[in-house]
Amino acid sequence: AAVILEGIKEDLAAFGVVFDCYFSERELYKDDGVAKLLRRLEENGYIYREEETLWFRTTAFGDEKDRVVVRQNGEPTYFAADIAYHKNKFERGFSWVIDIWGADHHGYLPRMSAGIQALGYPPEALRVVLVQLVNLLRGGKPVAMSTRSGEFVTLREVVDEVGRDAARYNFLMRRTDSHLDFDLEVAKRQSNENPVYYVQYAHARIASILRLADERGLTVPAYEVVKLAVLTLPEELTLIKALSRFPEIVAGAAATLEPHRLTFYANDLAALFHSYYNKYKVISEDPELTGARLYLMKALQMVLKNNLKLLGVSAPDKM
Repeated sequence: AAVILEGIKEDLAAFGVVFDCYFSERELYKDDGVAKLLRRLEENGYIYREEETLWFRTTAFGDEKDRVVVRQNGEPTYFAADIAYHKNKFERGFSWVIDIWGADHHGYLPRMSAGIQALGYPPEALRVVLVQLVNLLRGGKPVAMSTRSGEFVTLREVVDEVGRDAARYNFLMRRTDSHLDFDLEVAKRQSNENPVYYVQYAHARIASILRLADERGLTVPAYEVVKLAVLTLPEELTLIKALSRFPEIVAGAAATLEPHRLTFYANDLAALFHSYYNKYKVISEDPELTGARLYLMKALQMVLKNNLKLLGVSAPDKM
């Protein structure tokens, strides 16, 4: 088990995910922990006995029926261990606990909510994010996988093939509750079809504009002296408005636990930049206009970089 866990940690690190705490279920049963908790809940009237079986009164919290916590043979159910585990999480000092479950476990939510309420926590202290499966494709065709025959592609293989940035970005592009079609060939392509390339290329393009300006002895003006009033094109105003939405996008993504909002925003921003860049010159003979456009590019580069950083994706200066 220790060897397998080390392998999991290595694969997650390659994907850019690090957990501070790994928790063994065995810890819950130390010093009779689960049994003590069940006794306390029984004393408080949340658990009742029917012969040898112990039932949790989850119907008191809106569940459709009461649930077994200790079977007739004296064995505790998963539900009993899960209540103890969530108690441990709250006792570690967290006021808000977020669980990530497969969508097929949605029916488990009412009893888990009942469990944390019986422990004395409000229902909103537990937030469950349901996730759908990923369909792995290669050139539009499904990659054959079967758990029964032991044929499957691991996360590590995906990261090794397409790279960390493309893997992370693709996984973060969909709402958690919708299926994701992940095409390995598209994720490797250095073209506008590949969303992560499209966004990173926008950042690299801006970096090259700023390098060119530097080579020509042009500096990005300070906020106090830049003449932003000369930015009157509809595309420029759209870009400025889009940039100003960044704090609101981040706050919304955090509050709703929806990181895909950041990838949607990055794609939109990159599209606005690419179409602007293809139509207009940033560096021209007009020093005021050049200064204002360079200032806009610098702001755009900063927002793209911060957005990618929040997603755990790199923002290269050259591509």
